[in-house]
Amino acid sequence: MELRRDVFQAIADPTRRAIITLVALQAMTPSAIAENFGSSRQTISKHIQILTACEILEQEYNGREIYYHLNPKKLKDIADFIEPFRNMWDDRFNKLETIMKEYQSKH
Repeated sequence: MELRRDVFQAIADPTRRAIITLVALQAMTPSAIAENFGSSRQTISKHIQILTACEILEQEYNGREIYYHLNPKKLKDIADFIEPFRNMWDDRFNKLETIMKEYQSKH
């Protein structure tokens, strides 16, 4: 049985979120990604492997080089999962704001 990584565990790590931010701008090689961090290249490679296993990053071969780029569909899946919760909290904050304004106008 193959162990699949949880996408939310993957994006919980600040280094992996930083990698996502980097490759969102342009496809990058592992070396180019690693240059942006104080960690060893092996450590960054492990983060890249996790993001690839979760399908957040995709590999593209150009000759002997591997380029990693963002999989926007996977990020959309994450955003779609979170959206109902965001809507719920927006609604609650709007109701709280209304209550606070009513209270202030009475006092």
